[in-house]
Amino acid sequence: MGMDYYNILKVNRNATLEDLKKSYRRLARTWHPDKNPTGGAEAEAKFKQITEAYEVLSDPEKRAIYDQYGEEGLKGMPPPGSQSRSSTAAGPSGPSNFRYNPSDPDDFFAEFMASNKTYSVDQDRMRFQQRSNWTSARNSRSEAPSSSRKESGASTSQAEKPLPVEKTLPCTLEELYNGTKRKMKITRNVAKPDGRVEVETEILAVEVLPGWKKGTKITFPNKGDKLHGQLAQDLTFVLDLKPHDVYILDGNNLLVKQEIPLVDALAGTAINLRTLDGRNLPVRVEEVVRPGYEVVLENEGWPIRKEPGKKGKLVIKFNVAFPTRLSLSQRAAIRQIMAS
Repeated sequence: MGMDYYNILKVNRNATLEDLKKSYRRLARTWHPDKNPTGGAEAEAKFKQITEAYEVLSDPEKRAIYDQYGEEGLKGMPPPGSQSRSSTAAGPSGPSNFRYNPSDPDDFFAEFMASNKTYSVDQDRMRFQQRSNWTSARNSRSEAPSSSRKESGASTSQAEKPLPVEKTLPCTLEELYNGTKRKMKITRNVAKPDGRVEVETEILAVEVLPGWKKGTKITFPNKGDKLHGQLAQDLTFVLDLKPHDVYILDGNNLLVKQEIPLVDALAGTAINLRTLDGRNLPVRVEEVVRPGYEVVLENEGWPIRKEPGKKGKLVIKFNVAFPTRLSLSQRAAIRQIMAS
């Protein structure tokens, strides 16, 4: 039993070309392996069937043969119940010497999207963009009945919204901890009505709030490129973190690695830390410090955005630096002290 192309595209047998386009665009986007990464082989097979169904039904000649003789008549397959391919595919009255070979689904889909201008397309290079640029935009086309549209006339496509352009914004740990404001000079390409593309420059005020972390995104709508056939890109700044000399950010905790000499580890010590908001923080250690020993200070860590006024922990991890050599008198003195 051959495939039911009408059922695959979810249209009736009287579907117009516009009906087929709408259905194919919607279903192909849903089942394309790049948009359906968890679908695996099932998504690939479904996408292939959808593309084959549209390729046949959108072509008047192929559609006429399919309507009369089915998939077997299209592809030169033996009719149901036949034992040989030597017989005419659809009997004596079938299509003579017609054999349809489906196109590559990816190539066909790319051509369809480019020709219908539902992807970002430069006027000078009708080129299908990378699949990662897929994006959905609201249908802003006229809702007039398809019968009122001339197939060769009115444009039924709309500009697509491309993915945001991303720029890295490196910040110090202090800037992320306390928050900061930056003036960023940007340039973008803007297509003019006469076809020229001009470079525009603008200064943007970027505000980083206290407690934001690496990877946080700040988006400025429509501040990216605006090229022919597409809507203006959004511009997104992605926060990055510069290494710090003292502190390491770990979740909502701040880590400090502190090395002290053996004598301080045994006799006690005090260290002074300069906090990220500029305070002096003295930390006194009275216990014997072993390698790997930690001091944990509550509410001295990273600002927690979801809980204003609360911070994570400050964790100081100690390492003990042992002397490489001791004199005979030092050894004797240590033994005398440690023996008591």
